Parts: sequence; structure tokens; C-alpha cells
Amino acid sequence: MNGRNVWVLGGHQTDFARNLTREGKDFADLTSEVVDGTLEASGVDPHSLGVVHVGNAFGEMFAGQGHLGAMPATVREELWGLPASRHEAACASGSIALLGAIADLRAGNYESALVVGVELEKTVSGDAAAANLGAAAWIGHEGEEATFMWPWMFARVADEYERRYGLDDAHLHAIAATNFANAKRNPNAQTRGWDVPDLRTVGSDDAANPPVEGRIRRFDCSQITDGGAGVVLVTDDYLRDHPDVRPMARLLGWGHRTAGIGLQAKLDRDADNPYVMPHLRGVIEDAFGRAQITLDDLDGLETHDCFTPSEYLAIDHIGLTEPGASWKAIENGEIEIGGTLPINPSGGLIGGGHPVGASGVRMLLDAGKQVSGTAGDYQVDGAETFATLNFGGSTATTVSFVVGRPAA
Repeated sequence: MNGRNVWVLGGHQTDFARNLTREGKDFADLTSEVVDGTLEASGVDPHSLGVVHVGNAFGEMFAGQGHLGAMPATVREELWGLPASRHEAACASGSIALLGAIADLRAGNYESALVVGVELEKTVSGDAAAANLGAAAWIGHEGEEATFMWPWMFARVADEYERRYGLDDAHLHAIAATNFANAKRNPNAQTRGWDVPDLRTVGSDDAANPPVEGRIRRFDCSQITDGGAGVVLVTDDYLRDHPDVRPMARLLGWGHRTAGIGLQAKLDRDADNPYVMPHLRGVIEDAFGRAQITLDDLDGLETHDCFTPSEYLAIDHIGLTEPGASWKAIENGEIEIGGTLPINPSGGLIGGGHPVGASGVRMLLDAGKQVSGTAGDYQVDGAETFATLNFGGSTATTVSFVVGRPAA
């Protein structure tokens, strides 16, 4: 990556198993916890920060709260007066906030940035939450026959794989099984204490794993989650002025592409392309190109498994298999911890939880933990280079980051 370096100094994630509404807490409480935890983990004096970026997708819909760019200053007096902004791009909101901060730092506008992602989703019933999240689709143009918008959408992605290459639902169930198993290792994962059936044997059983929409079943889905995550990003100049500070990771590269909102337009536009979502492949190629790496250099991936077909999509689009053959990596155990390319060692969105505006930030934080050797029980041994792949909607907004281990 050309230009000035950007470093991940440290970060914090809340416990995604919590229900903040039941605790009587709101966005101020959540933001305060994330900001305080992030600054403490990073060892940063808040007076030394230059700018704040906030990722949030649905604050108005779930809690009637907008203008969340101003919330960090509301809960932390030292941030009063700092420039701050909120970013919304559905499930990629956190990654867009990160891109805003990175652009600020690489332009030389500031030497340090606080990035937080926050979301409250348990303020309403599960059905109401699903309806709110559906606002990220192309309303009035597709999905009008769906009971649950996003399971319906990703069932159609799976059906597209079926049409082009064939698809065995057992491979989708195996993805879910792996992510739930990984979540057991993660002390912040939403499902770490859940009693999940053996999806490799009962994944298609209607009683054990009920259908939701099409071929999407209960355990193919990510979770409705309250939570937040934050990181502090800094430049070379900041590290030079603070010689006692040791970052957890260096940003090596990024990719960012945007397609139209509607799913059908994507499927129609690229119906004859070997890749189901070639713009997603392009994001990976951009990130790898800027990082000057190949897939062989990568030690793991935190990806956007909002539903099992979205991880199936990631496996071949990142290049682990040829297009349409993600099943090979699943069957061979390549995506498991200890495999060729561990995917979602944290448990991902299915096992770990999915507070929408925070997921992109959480992924980068987990990637930073991996390359700094601080991921605990879900550490990938010897990880030096890790990537993220985060997308909003039906991959309309897609972002990838690559981070590396800081030099000793």
C-alpha cells in the first residue's frame, strides 16, 4: 500500500450475548462502553485523538435515535469539539466508517482516529427486527413476496449456485456447524452458551432446524444482536511521537466496491460470469493488490456470514477454490481452525453475533487480534496476515481489509 501507513493500535468489543434493552440501557450507554473500552485497550489519551468516525445502520428504526456521530462526544467530555461523522451502508456501515478514518489519516488530516460501530436490535420483537433490517433491500422492487427479506434474498443466492454449479445443502449446514463450534471458543460470542444440534447430521431436519425462507433454515442465519466494537487507528507520525506505543496490526490493503441495491439486477447482469458476484471478487483483488499479497500469504479470513450462502460465496470468491466449488474447501476442512485458510475463527456473524453497524469494525478488530497473537482460545497459530470481507445488503456495498503483524 503506497502512502503513509495506517496502524491498528487496539480495540474493544462488547459481549454480543447481552440484551441492553433488558438492562435498561440505550445508545449512550453502549457508545460509552465501546469508547471507554477502546481507549483503554489502545492506551490512548482521548485528548490526542484527531477525529471520530461512527458506523451505525438502523439507529432511527430500532431506537428512534439518529445523529449518532455526536454520541461519542455526548458520553465522553474529552471528545467534545472533535470532528465526528456517522456512516451508513447497511451491514457494511462499520467498514465504511473505517474507510473514512483511513482516508483522513492517509491524507494527513489527522494522526489518530477513533472508529466505533454500534447497533441496538433487541428493542423490538424478532419479526419486527427482521422487517427493520429489510430496509436495506430495494423496497417496492423485490422481495415483496418474502416473509423475511434477507433469508429470502440469500436463499436466492444459494439457488443461483444450484442453477450454475449444483449445491448440496449439507455444505451450508457444515458452514454453520463450524461457526457455532468456533463461537464456543470466543468469550464475546452471542451463541457461546447455546445448545446447538449437530447440524452435520440434522441440518435438514425440520424439527431440529426449521425452515425460514426457501432453503434457508434457522441455523443458517446470523443473529439479532445488541453490541458494539471500536478501534483506534494511527499514522506513522503518531507512533513516532509516542515511542512507547506498540500497535496490534498494520493495515496492508483494502478494497471497496458498490453495486446496485437490487439482487436480481446483479444476478441478471452477470448470469454468464464464472463468479456469482464478480464485483465481490474485484474487492478481494483490490485488497490483495494494495497489500501486495496472494491468497497463499493469507493466514485467515473474517467474513460476512449473514447467512450460510454468503460464506459459501466468500470461499470461492476469495480464490480458495475455483468458482462454484466452495464445497471442496468445506469437505476438506480447509476453512476450520487448523485448516488451510481458517474462516471466521471468532464464530463470525452466525456464531458470534451481528450488530449490523458494528460488524465491520469487529471483523477488523478480530483480524488485528489474530496477527498480534491475542485472540485467545480462537487464535490461529502463527497468523501474520489476516483479511476481512464485509458487505451490506445483497453485496451492494462490499469492503475488504488486509492487516499484517507489526514488525518486531
